[in-house]
Amino acid sequence: MQRKNVAYYGLFASLAILMGYVEMLIPIPLLVPGMKLGLANVIIVIVLYLMDAKAAFFISLVRVLLSGLLFAGFAGLLYSLAGALFSFCIMVLLKKTDQFSMIGVSIAGGVFHNIGQIIVAALVVENIRLMYYLPFLLFFGVVTGIIIGFVAKTALKYLNRPL
Repeated sequence: MQRKNVAYYGLFASLAILMGYVEMLIPIPLLVPGMKLGLANVIIVIVLYLMDAKAAFFISLVRVLLSGLLFAGFAGLLYSLAGALFSFCIMVLLKKTDQFSMIGVSIAGGVFHNIGQIIVAALVVENIRLMYYLPFLLFFGVVTGIIIGFVAKTALKYLNRPL
């Protein structure tokens, strides 16, 4: 790994953690408890397209672990990790097909992030009724995925050369 890439890894991981912290400070009254916009995923989508899947995975993992330890506790860490892994896997698969735009990849990431979290939540609390939240989560996953994808696509226009 080149030194330049290590610096970018640190920079992007820091930005993702910072965006997650800022998001935590924004009160959003939503129908589903614990739901967030997923602002840190802007950074993950940018890294996925600017660098590669390995870098995006590393940065996502660092972000989830540090943010979970700093802000969310063990349960929050568990939910975030499940969501991040589901989201990351589907985004990488869809990006590899070259059939989806960045916004489409981001939408799938948002939807699968919510699916991963609700599955883990249902398993942890041993209550399948949590699946009633799924339609709301899928809808908001699409909405936030569009926003995240648009912001990432716009930001990439200003990052004019590959790393």
